[in-house]
Amino acid sequence: MNEVFGIPIQAFMGQLMLGLVNGSFYAMLSLGLAVIFGMLNIINFAHGALYMMGAMLAWMGLNYLGLDYWWALLLSPLAVGVLGILIERTMLQWLYQLDHLYGLLLTFGLALVIEGLFLNAYGVSGQPYAIPEVFSGAYNLGFMFLPKYRAWIIVASLTLCFATWFVIERTRRGAYLRAATENPKLTQAFGINVPLMVMLTYGFGVGLAAFAGVLAAPAVQVGPLMGSNLIIVVFAVVVIGGMGSILGSIVTGLGLGLIEGLTKVFYPEASATVVFIIMALVLLVRPAGLFGKER
Repeated sequence: MNEVFGIPIQAFMGQLMLGLVNGSFYAMLSLGLAVIFGMLNIINFAHGALYMMGAMLAWMGLNYLGLDYWWALLLSPLAVGVLGILIERTMLQWLYQLDHLYGLLLTFGLALVIEGLFLNAYGVSGQPYAIPEVFSGAYNLGFMFLPKYRAWIIVASLTLCFATWFVIERTRRGAYLRAATENPKLTQAFGINVPLMVMLTYGFGVGLAAFAGVLAAPAVQVGPLMGSNLIIVVFAVVVIGGMGSILGSIVTGLGLGLIEGLTKVFYPEASATVVFIIMALVLLVRPAGLFGKER
């Protein structure tokens, strides 16, 4: 069988795999947004800029310091996470009791500042980042060739996503964190350092974005605008899955990536809008999102 619905199986599976790769990025980025919103009640519009920063730091580390991919995968998320902690301590902590709009406006302004700094330094053109030698080549699956680096993206992102879900939903530390978001005063009365947990949560959330940026660096052109081109779709994914839903972000990100890939096969003209069409339909039927809780 060489065709699927009249389409060559190589083309069909290739687009399906590309959709799964895109879905892996959607899942990781929307997971970070969901963690930050669910735990801090902040709509983090700077997420795309911090994703871009992770990729740019990897590129800068390779070209200026000679740091290879594996060091970038470790150090870039740590650096962006530390920056996130500074942002939370100096700016965001004053907004937790205010309307969501204030946090959105502040993080939107931060995104513009971060993008503007990198645009001023490097311009709008993208920079190449070489695929690590260990991931050069492709696997022969019989019906298609799967690039090794795309396979690594899927495995690494899914492992990190489900590990994060497990820690938050199935461990004692995660239970403390969820309790701190529901009733911080009562949780603090039991001797738990709530401000420290909140600070580390924001740092971890933006660190996830930077990790996704480093993963994306060898697969796309690294540039100051790479985050702004992606963040609107990721916000749509979060809305569809349910604001603050950890599992919803992971499942919805992967599912929408696959749907987007299939749309490119059957009706390419709609591939750029299919996610937003699904968002509109979901909100009409279930305003809280597929996995969100009605309030």
